[in-house]
Amino acid sequence: MSSTTATHNLTKHWQELDAKHHIHPFTETQALNRKGVRVIVKADGVYLWDSEGNRLIDGMSGLWCVNVGYGRAELAEAAAQAMRQLPYYNAFFQTTNPYATELAAKLASILPPGLDRIVYANSGSEANDTALKFIRYYWNLQGKKDKKIHISREYAYHGVTMAAASLSGLTPMHPQFDLPLPGFVKVPTVYWYGFGGDQDPDAYGLSVARKLEDKILELGPDNVASFSAEPIHGAGGLMFPPDSYWPEIQRICRKYDVLLHVDEVITGFGRTGRWFGSHTYGIAPDIMSMAKGISSGYQPISAVALGKRMGDAFATANEELVHGFTWSGHPVACAVSLKNLEIIEREGLVERVHDDIGPYFQKAVASLADHPLVGEVRGKGLLAAIELVKDKSQRTFFDRQIDVGTMCRNHCFSNGLVMRAIRDTMVLSPPLILTREQADEIVRLARYCFDQTAKQLGLPTK
Repeated sequence: MSSTTATHNLTKHWQELDAKHHIHPFTETQALNRKGVRVIVKADGVYLWDSEGNRLIDGMSGLWCVNVGYGRAELAEAAAQAMRQLPYYNAFFQTTNPYATELAAKLASILPPGLDRIVYANSGSEANDTALKFIRYYWNLQGKKDKKIHISREYAYHGVTMAAASLSGLTPMHPQFDLPLPGFVKVPTVYWYGFGGDQDPDAYGLSVARKLEDKILELGPDNVASFSAEPIHGAGGLMFPPDSYWPEIQRICRKYDVLLHVDEVITGFGRTGRWFGSHTYGIAPDIMSMAKGISSGYQPISAVALGKRMGDAFATANEELVHGFTWSGHPVACAVSLKNLEIIEREGLVERVHDDIGPYFQKAVASLADHPLVGEVRGKGLLAAIELVKDKSQRTFFDRQIDVGTMCRNHCFSNGLVMRAIRDTMVLSPPLILTREQADEIVRLARYCFDQTAKQLGLPTK
């Protein structure tokens, strides 16, 4: 039997096991099982290999998370050392471990000012769920028990727990689970290309921000607990706010005493060219969620940072905080995260995204704007979105039933590029270690896949 045949047989074996026993997230199971799952077996730097030997350049850093790239021996060694010394202990019995304590202090040193108390969880969804609980607890401590409504944005993605999915504004996530729960309200998102029309972007940003004020007044300020938002819309379509948006949002939250909850699960740890998206946009959160890049995806871990008024209230509550997870502050996850942050600092990756590879990447991706399918290219740091449209001169979108984004994504995977489709928006979020040559490779493959998509649609490529 040839090695090629043996490899193929092993792939089929894994596909059969997967079809019998593994339910995948955000996937139509029956269709996937008919097709056969792709089995990823190796990764190094910015590249992945599947079980058939095909190489792909990972334009998505896994799921927005492998900031320092794959194959970092230091992170494996940090995990192994922690496992040998303290593979597990909890934080429930008035105990801690050195890794959790050191990581909390390190996070406080790089977060926006005032965010200096840390609570650990295991995923972005759990972090956002925790943030919502803490917001309610804070207002209860203040004696304002009617402040229970959480406002967030249409198209927002904040996770998949009952509360985080309710906070999310991606409505297809709701019907299967009878969501959203009561107490969750949405306001329009800031999406200039889709909804801004011919408005000046800053005028549009102000008008959308003021929809929050309208909603607060409609509901009554004494009933509104919080406003939750990502600095940049991530999995909802990678939408970037005009400069006018966040200052007005913060003014409104302060005026009506509404807690500002910022979800930095995607935008944290150098992705935007600053440590956090809040630094990039001058946001001062009352409470912040983070995950993904905290460990570069090498271990499941997330955290919630409390601003001064919330942190002080909790620290002086004189009662037990009845919240926590078995894995909160897991020593191995914290050890890996500490080493990950050390690598980011030592290699100057945040500054590199801001000064070097970020600008180069943005210029390279912007060159795709001349493609007939591309309506807009937008981005910041190592984040980019490319709108695929039916008529770029009229800003006309394709019928959603055609699902052009998925069509294009499939061409990307078939040609060695991982690029995600969100509706008909193609998005990129490569590792922070990306080189200029690799940025050019991504753009070259993307253009070829756009050509293939246009041909499949019967449209011109030039």
